[in-house]
Amino acid sequence: MIKSLDPRVTRENIEENNLIAPLTPMDNWETYEVFHQKKRGDQHMHVGIVHAPNPEMALLFGKEQYGRRSITANIWVVKTANVFASEYDDADMFETTPEKQYREAGGYKVMDKINKYKKANKA
Repeated sequence: MIKSLDPRVTRENIEENNLIAPLTPMDNWETYEVFHQKKRGDQHMHVGIVHAPNPEMALLFGKEQYGRRSITANIWVVKTANVFASEYDDADMFETTPEKQYREAGGYKVMDKINKYKKANKA
């Protein structure tokens, strides 16, 4: 029997001759991005990073670190090395339409009309 202060190890009765490989030194661990889903159907949101030797342990560490503090339906982990992002210098790829004011609510001037209506109906 392995002597451990961790109650999860002693509770599981892990034997000395088990086939589970020992963890690798931490200098070989990779970083994993953790994404958290509060309830089924919601989008996953990035909540942080964990260091782990493999994806299974990253999922466990992600659950322990980010899943126990709030309601959790699902957790994703992705190797940081597998996340690709655009460069800030490539911002011109998002310039499909030079003027996008039609998407902003600021272009609608109804606040004056609303205030005028409130003032008229106040009396």
